[in-house]
Amino acid sequence: MIVFIKGKEIFLAIDFHKQLAKALNVEQYYGKNLDTLWDLLSLGIERPLTIIWKDSHISKANLGEDFEKIITVLNRVKEFDNSCSFIDKFELELK
Repeated sequence: MIVFIKGKEIFLAIDFHKQLAKALNVEQYYGKNLDTLWDLLSLGIERPLTIIWKDSHISKANLGEDFEKIITVLNRVKEFDNSCSFIDKFELELK
């Protein structure tokens, strides 16, 4: 599955979480915070999964430190998949 995040529409961290939850059809149970982001992406979603974050530089400017926190979690998920030697993995592309 490929998920596109629209960076031009992200002004607060909650905007990222809402876009992701909607794209993955988990709006009913996703807590929209960093802990549930980890839980969802590390073990809650079928692989392969690629997040393509368009205009990420705009999100970074709008979110500041929150952008870095989200990216840290996303990179942890990538590292987790690599450490488990999954064939189908989580990928992240910042555009």
